[in-house]
Amino acid sequence: MDKKIIVMRNTVLFFFILCATVLKSQNATWIYYPGDYEIWLGNEMQNRRTERGAFFPPFWKMDSHYVLVEFSKDLELTEGEEIQIFVEGKYNIKLDGKLQMDNPDRLYIPAGKHKLNIKVHNQASVPAIFVKGRTVFSDSSWMVTFEDKEWIDESGKASDTTSGTHYMNVASWNFNTPENKPSEFKLSTTPMKAVRVEKKNKGVLVDFGKETFGFIKFHNLIGQGKLSLYYGESVEEALSKDFCETLDNLLLNHTQKKDFTTENSKAFRYVYIEQDATISYDEISMLYEYLPVDYRGEFRCSDELINKIWDVSAYTMHLTSREFFIDGIKRDRWLWSGDAYQSYLMNYYLFFDTPSVERTMLNLRGKDPVTSHINTIMDYTFYWFIAIYDYLQYVGNKEFVIQFYPRMLSLMDYCLSRTNEFGMMEGLDGDWVFLDWADFKMSKNGELSFEQLLFCRSLETMSVCAEIAGDVENKIKFESLAKDLKAKLFSVFWSSKHNAFIHNRENGKLSDQVTPYTNMFAVLFDYLDSEQIKAVKENVLLNPDALKITTPYMKFYELEALCLLGEHMHVLNEIRDYWGGMLELGATSFWEKYNPEEQGDEHLAMYGRPFGKSLCHSWGASPIYLLGKHYMGVEPIKEGYEEYSIKPVLGDLKWMEGKIPTTHGDISVFCSRKEIRVSSEVGLGKLIIKSKSRPKTNDAEVISFGNDRYQININKNKEYVIKYNYK
Repeated sequence: MDKKIIVMRNTVLFFFILCATVLKSQNATWIYYPGDYEIWLGNEMQNRRTERGAFFPPFWKMDSHYVLVEFSKDLELTEGEEIQIFVEGKYNIKLDGKLQMDNPDRLYIPAGKHKLNIKVHNQASVPAIFVKGRTVFSDSSWMVTFEDKEWIDESGKASDTTSGTHYMNVASWNFNTPENKPSEFKLSTTPMKAVRVEKKNKGVLVDFGKETFGFIKFHNLIGQGKLSLYYGESVEEALSKDFCETLDNLLLNHTQKKDFTTENSKAFRYVYIEQDATISYDEISMLYEYLPVDYRGEFRCSDELINKIWDVSAYTMHLTSREFFIDGIKRDRWLWSGDAYQSYLMNYYLFFDTPSVERTMLNLRGKDPVTSHINTIMDYTFYWFIAIYDYLQYVGNKEFVIQFYPRMLSLMDYCLSRTNEFGMMEGLDGDWVFLDWADFKMSKNGELSFEQLLFCRSLETMSVCAEIAGDVENKIKFESLAKDLKAKLFSVFWSSKHNAFIHNRENGKLSDQVTPYTNMFAVLFDYLDSEQIKAVKENVLLNPDALKITTPYMKFYELEALCLLGEHMHVLNEIRDYWGGMLELGATSFWEKYNPEEQGDEHLAMYGRPFGKSLCHSWGASPIYLLGKHYMGVEPIKEGYEEYSIKPVLGDLKWMEGKIPTTHGDISVFCSRKEIRVSSEVGLGKLIIKSKSRPKTNDAEVISFGNDRYQININKNKEYVIKYNYK
């Protein structure tokens, strides 16, 4: 039997078993084919991008939802009941195989065993249903398929319809009332006033005080004529009518005074407005548009600059957390897998909003057949796989992985189909090899050692997921491929001359260039032995003559690698200098790119455009992750924080405190040079500290590892106070 069929059969069997045992939920919800709503909504969002008024769609293939979907549920009722049925689309209903006439919105189901099927067609938006009864309601226990494989014989008897591919419905949004239709979803808004309005040139310049996102609102507007809005993340951009990235040119015909709000939301701090003399209004404000997520993560310390950096990082993350995790709010507003990967990690230390992670991963993956890399970028495909590895560690939701394992498998099959004779990946026609926006020259041709390293980690992820899905054959296959590729990574690219990884091999010839990427990721993935770690640290990461990273994108990984190498003091100063440098230049959110050597308007330019740079970019918020994981020191050891470690590092801070969110509760930590306080609502924690003397604590065993290292086990729902001497 074909391996894919076996995997699919095992997956379907798992869900039927799970459905048979799942507890009934207490509330009905709108349900749809898994992943379809995320694809549809992503299409809606990403096609809103404009560039100076022109429509600007994504660069890559966009999939669509299934337009005809069948929902089904096996019922066993002790007494009859009436259900209400709400549908997005045209539909029919069958009870025990019998078609119900007139498309009823109410249906009486008698006591006994029954099979309920609802088939929905919707071309414009995702087919969805909301069923509400006393004991029968739509929830995650319903099955859904786009291929019921129904047929009717010459006698008129309908076939069994269980031969198609059925999934248990898993929704990453909560649409819990009939009125809350998936197709009508909108982000939340709240009013915000301008902090300053001044006359400028032929119009007015409005300042909202900080980077923001939303709709401009004119109060008591009246008149006929042209109204022009020029948006800017900086004053210079807003006042540049010819080069600002976004604008609105509106023709109005308001014969009576009324409030007017722009149709499309934009990113801005400043807005320059000009209008015909025939148009007037009383006041300008805005509606701030946002995803309502809670700031569950917290951080404070003795250094006010670090506190400010954390606050601005959190605000940056909030701005770029929308229907999905996006890159930047001004320009693209697209889902880029490389940007999203970092957003997932930052989210785990700020919001821990798991549905946002799932939605974004589902949209990025799209549907079969696979015809290109995610976002057309080879490394972005690999980040998608690696994100699943991290998702398992932080969230621990194996059901999500099992359900979408077939899509993981087909994407990896696509990658394997494009390997060369050495089993390595290199850019082929149509591939974008991105890596980084570097300020130094590097080749992106041939076999890049960095791409092989990411590919190896992706294969390791697939081996883990195959085991979870019960696909033993592929588990062994991917494990073997990863082991083989890892050996080639070292045999081909590790240079004894440079004591580091070489950048690439092109047409069989190794380059002599050492770039930081492969070397620091090898530290992150724990691929190096002690001698290689020392070599990478000295020859690459702390070498003043080595090639330098200038993007927050790769600074994220560089600083994490240095933390893993024990260079916390160095990293803390880098955070102060790099992110503090943006604050000194007036940043109210963190940027797509920052080079301290640039001057004046150079900080605003990118892509050959004077204001092309995004001044609010998701990957600029990495201090959230660095401070939570490597200074507060909290990270999962077992999936879903069933077990976790706390390894606080102060550097030169006198104290720090905060909360780390998890699926099932928060972990609170306070650390000074004399005292640590810990309490947790989850799992089993291992507090590991260095102390010049043996720590003292209340009602807990202190375990010594020697060399002034100690461990205290942390049970949930109990506060621990530890007295020690920080080392």
